Amino acid sequence: MYSFEVRGCKKLNGDITPQGAKNEALQIISAVLLTPEKVTVTNIPDIIDVNLLIELLGEMNVKVERPQRDTCIFQADEVKIDYLHSEAYKKKSGRLRGSVMLAGPLLARFRRAFIPKPGGDKIGRRRLDTHIIGFEKLGASFTYHEEDGFFHLEAPHLKGTNLLLDEPSVTGTANIIMAASMAVGNTIIYNAACEPYIQQLCRMLNRMGAKISGIGSNLLSIEGVTYLGGTEHRMLPDMIEVGSFIGLAAMTQSAITIKNAGVEHLGIIPEKFRQLGIQLEIQGDDIHIPAQEKYEIQTFLDGSVMTIYDHPWPGFTPDLLSIVLVTAIQACGSVLIHQKMFESRLFFVDKLIDMGARIVLCDPHRAVVIGLEREQALRGITMSSPDIRAGVALLIAALSAEGKSVIQNIEQIDRGYQDIDGRLRALGADIVRK
Repeated sequence: MYSFEVRGCKKLNGDITPQGAKNEALQIISAVLLTPEKVTVTNIPDIIDVNLLIELLGEMNVKVERPQRDTCIFQADEVKIDYLHSEAYKKKSGRLRGSVMLAGPLLARFRRAFIPKPGGDKIGRRRLDTHIIGFEKLGASFTYHEEDGFFHLEAPHLKGTNLLLDEPSVTGTANIIMAASMAVGNTIIYNAACEPYIQQLCRMLNRMGAKISGIGSNLLSIEGVTYLGGTEHRMLPDMIEVGSFIGLAAMTQSAITIKNAGVEHLGIIPEKFRQLGIQLEIQGDDIHIPAQEKYEIQTFLDGSVMTIYDHPWPGFTPDLLSIVLVTAIQACGSVLIHQKMFESRLFFVDKLIDMGARIVLCDPHRAVVIGLEREQALRGITMSSPDIRAGVALLIAALSAEGKSVIQNIEQIDRGYQDIDGRLRALGADIVRK
């Protein structure tokens, strides 16, 4: 088990470039199973979750060439379906929630698939109902085998249908899109997720020969085709990294420029950080955050306390609420953070309170942050990273704190952030991996 040793209270300076989008990568890489032709994917983040999925495809006999760490050429022309019955597959796929994304393309092309119990973060319940119900309505049948913890799915005939999703699940929408792309007839998906990553997947599939319309809206129409071909695809910059670097700059009073930030795909994210009082300068596709001594949280027009909550796109992504929460610690004013989607994602705030933050955890979904206004610095402590986003929030807190902090279980951070310690050292951070 590795850890980060951090000595904070250092002002950082320089340029940093976000990695390719993790959440997009899991969908796009799964989609290569839809065709026997070559698919070239670039700007792939070099992180544990993505590398594990690529390794999993290789063990399924998908040919993988990696001429550079951010580029892969996939060819799924001799996929071994029998591997799906192996103990190795059960063990590895269960470690990675992203493996659920293999079900849609496997059903579309091979007519059978397996979904393990969800793995990944320990941030609360992540149900698979949206995936399973969608597959069922397309004509798949499933049984749950308690002895191996897998949903076994079969679909001799996938047929287009009208779907009203009970929730705009991003992974559920992506899985259903991939299955429907090769179903017979037309599929309508209402209440579909419409995040930039879903838009990217749809555009990639259309380049492969799919017929998807309504891209960017929550109403998708898919005309099934019998064959999908090869293509090339480039990942968007990771919007969660962009938000993390904005929060980092504010907390450490640093001047940082985020290069190639994919500004047009960030939606409401810059505005949410402006509501915390953080100055942002958009320079083409770059974002410059100047060093700020103080930043003041806005209030609503009636003077009431600002509330920031997660909401399906184009609302604010839940993956950045941990970052917003930690950034508010040194602000002037107060903010209510309302995490609606995951009931355990705020349980890392006890560590921030131990560091000296003024936070009231109201319940599993809500926390009030009363800004310290730079009147006192956080103090370094030893702590453990519970999940990817909370881990980076704790790292930001440690970089702003006086003294030494030790962050354990950093494998959680490595799952989502590529060489984060190396890139932060390049900005002047005192961080050592041990």
